[in-house]
Formats: sequence, structure tokens, C-alpha cells
Amino acid sequence: MRNPFTSRRAARLALCAVSVAMAVAAHGAPKGTIVLGSTNATSSHYTVSAAMVKAIKAGIPAANVSQIETGASVDNVRRLVKGEIDLGLIATDTGIQALTGSGPFAGGKAVDDLVALYAYDVSVLNVAVSQDSKVASLKDLQGKKFNPGIRGSGAELLTREVFKTLGIEPNFVPGTVKDAAEGIQNRQIVGYSKYGPGRGIDATLRELIVTTPMRLLSFDADQQQKVLGAVKGVNFAQIPNVMDGAPAVTTPAVLIVYGTRQALMDDETAYAIAKSIYDHRQYLIDAWPHLKDFDFKAQALAAEKVGIKLHPGAKKFWESVK
Repeated sequence: MRNPFTSRRAARLALCAVSVAMAVAAHGAPKGTIVLGSTNATSSHYTVSAAMVKAIKAGIPAANVSQIETGASVDNVRRLVKGEIDLGLIATDTGIQALTGSGPFAGGKAVDDLVALYAYDVSVLNVAVSQDSKVASLKDLQGKKFNPGIRGSGAELLTREVFKTLGIEPNFVPGTVKDAAEGIQNRQIVGYSKYGPGRGIDATLRELIVTTPMRLLSFDADQQQKVLGAVKGVNFAQIPNVMDGAPAVTTPAVLIVYGTRQALMDDETAYAIAKSIYDHRQYLIDAWPHLKDFDFKAQALAAEKVGIKLHPGAKKFWESVK
């Protein structure tokens, strides 16, 4: 006769073996489905995120990799908390606020396991106004209708922080990039803020200046010092103005990373994603030619110096790059 205790023990052992096998499968290979949270589809950053999808697919052929349109940095962090995406675009100043529970993450909303996988750009804040508006300086925006950036984006967060720090109060009119462009053309608002790639201007602004004379606003030395003292993760860079003959402007610059949460991603997947981006970075360069001079390793490690740790799996890869 079959011993029922032996049978039950065998069943338990079999169940244990299945559980172990599943655990090995889950952690011993890169994740099978990977969703990137990018930004608004009209943004230049959306274009390069599509190139990232190609790069990750090339490095992890068995994975199902896709991108979704989001509200950018702040929205992406919130989606990571909800588990709606696996990694997302995050400006370093936004990431620091998420880690420290400040700004939009105050009141117990800190995300203490937020980590970076790779950096892919240093972006500048384009504070652009129409020439017809007669706005010539940041102070001239006092009381004026102005779009602070895509709702839930790092650009919106930084714009609001900057003007709060400087004691300037525009009449903020939130909306999409398309809303902002149409509002400027229809003279409903005087201008808008948007991150531009590298040390240049965003695709939307390039299209806008074809029909509407625009100017970029600059931060003077005193304004720069105030912002640097109040907003962590921000530096300043000089970029050419958008109109021929106009002087260059100095404006906030931030490192842009794709980040995740350690609770969402194992070391193997993080390593594989970082390696895929680096090994197939030509996809990104084809989308954004200025990235040909971007030091992917140095900038990934720079994120830690700014205040956002690298995922242990990703860090293992970046430290291995010669």
C-alpha cells in the first residue's frame, strides 16, 4: 500500500522544485516584457526613446520591448510606483526630489528605491516666448500667461521651482506641447518651457519658429546663483538663441536618465538593458546625432555624483566598460 505521508512529502518536494525553477527563471534571465515610459509624442525625447526600444530589443532578442507616451519625469516616477512601467525618463532634479520626498513627492510620497539604469543626454530648459509678446527677460513674465511645460514633466517641475525661487509669478497655463504651440500662435499665451536635447532647442520650437518669431530668455548671474542654491541636480549651460543674430542664452541644464525601482527590476535585467543601450548606441546616435560625442559610461556614473544611485546590475555593467 502507498504511504500517504510519503506521497504528501513527495508532492511538497515537487512543489518546492517547481517554485525554485520559477525563481531561477525569473531572476536568472532578463525580464521578458519591458515597458518604457517616455514623454509626450511631440517631443524630441520621444523619438530617441523609440531608438532605445530598438537597442534593447537588439540586446535582448527574446524580450517584448515597447514604449508608451507619458507626461515625462514626474509622471514616470508615479507610474513606476504603480508598476505601470519598468523604466522611464527621469530628469535628475526630479529624481532627487522623489528620493528625498520633496516637491511633488512630499507628504510621505518618497520613492527611496529609485535608481538609474543609464544616462542618455544633458538637456537644457528652453524658456521661449514670442517676439510679439514684448517679453525680453524672465522678470517680464510676471503676470503673463505662460505654459510651464508638459503637465507632470520634469520641465514643468523645474520651471515652477525656478520661478518660485526667483520670486516671479507668471500666470501659468498648463497643457500639452501642442496646446502651448497653438496658444502662442493664437496669442493666447506669451510662451512656454520645454527641455531641449543637448545644448539646443526642441523639435516643437524648431517648427514653431518657422511661422512665429521667437526668442529664448536667459538667466543672469544673480538668477543662476539663486537657482543653484535652491534646486539640487541642476547646472547651467549656454546655448545659441533661436533667431539669427540674437546672443546666446544661459539656462538650466539637467542630466536625463532612464530609471527604475529596485523592487521592479532584478540585477540581470538591469545589466542586460544597460549593456544593450551601450552596445547598440548607434540607434540613439542615428536619432540624435549630437549623441555621437556623449560619454555614456561617464554620464551614467555622473548620475551617482548628482544624487541618484545606479541600479546594482547596471552599475556592474558600466564599471566593466573600458
